[in-house]
Amino acid sequence: MPPLTPELAAGPDRFHEPRREDCPWCGSRRLRTRLRTPDLLHHRPGTFTVDVCRDCAHTFQNPRLSPAGLALYHRDFYDGRLEDYTDRLHTTRAGRRRHRAAARVMQGLPEPESWLDVGTGHAQFPRTAQELFAYTSFDGLDPTLRVGRAQVEGHIEEAHCGYLAMPEVLAQLRGRYDVVSMLHHLQHTPDPRAELRAALTALRPGGHVLIDVPNPRSAFARLLGKWWIPYGQPRHLHLMPMANLRAELESQGCQILRTDRKSPHTPYDISAALGLFLSRVLPKRWLRGAAPLVAVARLADHALAPLLRRTPFSNAYRIVARKGC
Repeated sequence: MPPLTPELAAGPDRFHEPRREDCPWCGSRRLRTRLRTPDLLHHRPGTFTVDVCRDCAHTFQNPRLSPAGLALYHRDFYDGRLEDYTDRLHTTRAGRRRHRAAARVMQGLPEPESWLDVGTGHAQFPRTAQELFAYTSFDGLDPTLRVGRAQVEGHIEEAHCGYLAMPEVLAQLRGRYDVVSMLHHLQHTPDPRAELRAALTALRPGGHVLIDVPNPRSAFARLLGKWWIPYGQPRHLHLMPMANLRAELESQGCQILRTDRKSPHTPYDISAALGLFLSRVLPKRWLRGAAPLVAVARLADHALAPLLRRTPFSNAYRIVARKGC
């Protein structure tokens, strides 16, 4: 476990907002606790609860971390301690292949002049998408300063820092884009519905939104419990079933052009869960010896992927929608 910061030494509970008694998506009070878990990735102190709505199946952190708490728990990730690791993760051949697959679904549509990638991080997705859309101008938005570095490195034209739903951010971006992509971004946002509506505001009439998010109805979410890595506590605040996002987009006048569970699936459920479990129960000096076991689990993930991508076991889904004119 990393050394306690002065803030966490005083106790983590003060970084939580009050517990909600209703669903943040539909307002139902029929909530059920799905799991309680510590920070399994960074091993910082604190326990986090994930509730699910019995009516709409929206899954969310409850009580939610405050903005100060979220920033604190992400500090290692944002300030570079894990930056080299995430760079390697997203620039692997598999990572580039997933980015190309996400960009390729837009190729049958009118070629965009301008594209905003929300939650862009190091802008690895725009960097890959540029290979398919050579004449498109890509901008990036991210809550962290990584987006500024991505601009300096030439991966995006403009860099914007914050959440899209922030009024001062949206005022600069209103009606500017032909495509807004949000790839594994909505689960990190305090208000995903507001962020989704802001994406539509940033689009020109007839523009398109491209969304990838984890699938909370994946069978692995139930089988693996807190070890299912897309639960991502405390980083992930909301997990939305596909039906909820579809209904929200349609209520805003959008036409759903495509939904997909196959290509967004990432074959890591078993191996990532095993890795988290072993890092929790084994002394650090023994983890290297467990590497062959994780490698076998990784082979199982890849062997099962062709089947799982076609079933509710898929761990992510994609929606492409057109904004009404």
